[in-house]
Amino acid sequence: MDTVRSGSQGDKLIYCSSPAAQYLAHRAEIQAAISRTLDSGSYILGHEVSSFERSFASYCKASFAVGVNSGTDALIIALKSLDIKHGDEVITASHTALATAAAIIAVGATPVLCDVEPENYTIDTKELEALISKKTKAIIPVHIYGHPAEMDAITGIASAHNIRVIEDCSQSTGGSFRGRRLGTIGDIGCFSFYPTKNLGAIGDGGMLITNHPEIASKISAIRQYGWDPERNTLAPGINSRLDEIQAAVLNVKLKYLDQDNLRRQTLAELYTRGLIGKVQKVPELKSTRDSVCHLYVIEVDQREKVINTLEASGIFPGIHYKRAVHQHNGYTQYCRLPRKGLPVTERIVKRILSLPMFPELSNSDVSRVVSQFQ
Repeated sequence: MDTVRSGSQGDKLIYCSSPAAQYLAHRAEIQAAISRTLDSGSYILGHEVSSFERSFASYCKASFAVGVNSGTDALIIALKSLDIKHGDEVITASHTALATAAAIIAVGATPVLCDVEPENYTIDTKELEALISKKTKAIIPVHIYGHPAEMDAITGIASAHNIRVIEDCSQSTGGSFRGRRLGTIGDIGCFSFYPTKNLGAIGDGGMLITNHPEIASKISAIRQYGWDPERNTLAPGINSRLDEIQAAVLNVKLKYLDQDNLRRQTLAELYTRGLIGKVQKVPELKSTRDSVCHLYVIEVDQREKVINTLEASGIFPGIHYKRAVHQHNGYTQYCRLPRKGLPVTERIVKRILSLPMFPELSNSDVSRVVSQFQ
């Protein structure tokens, strides 16, 4: 449930996210863009997709952008473009959406799971080198909740061991690390346009960006059966094309991404000022300013009690994520863990709570959420 409705007592219900509110904020432009696309008669890899690819590449300051069906497909295609396959290993975090590990498994490789640092839950670079083996072909840092991973350390380690870096930017569209757009620091950046994301479509959508022309050519081929521009194939591919209508919607929303992210940062600061001393942990202000605040995640004791209190007041938080990748029965057998385990990851998944966070949230909504914490 990602909508905002009026409650029976006059107070609206506040959900963790609200794609409908963002649609309503830009309804006229979005409807005009959809109508334009329908009238064009070009529905697969037409003007809207190519226009959005150019605009997104320019926004990210990347040389190439290729639209695909979803963020998960973006990760799969990224791995395929780097010839990662059965017998290879890819290091990533266990505290992430399942899509990150699912993509690694989908190409036949083994996810090697790293613990996260306790401040902002991104991959702990102090643990990375111990996980590298002769089979390691890539690292996938996840910019979780909109917080940038420590990319200088990650790219330094990767370069020293001649392995690739694929940035999972699914939750961090528009974010930067030391002046560089996320997604342009590694070899490939992968994005999701799922409706609840900072740049969300009205369905699924994804994007890959890179500054390497040879990688861009392989990505473009893989997304459509392996075709080159003359529809010849050198290797098989898949069918994963960004939809024209979704591209048209994203073309509209991209214009507002920076102001929406700034609003998220403002809301995060309001939360932090109101919650310091009332909960066990809030995101760090410094990190928040570097972050695009996809989610505002706190740590609490007695999480179920807190959730019940919030829901009784018409406030519906989320948990991202209640189980780490290695705690899912369907994934455990495919993963390799460090010998000492993942103590930080296993601690935080029992305590984290995502408070409502989307640009259309009002200051009074935040005050209402904060008032539930004593």
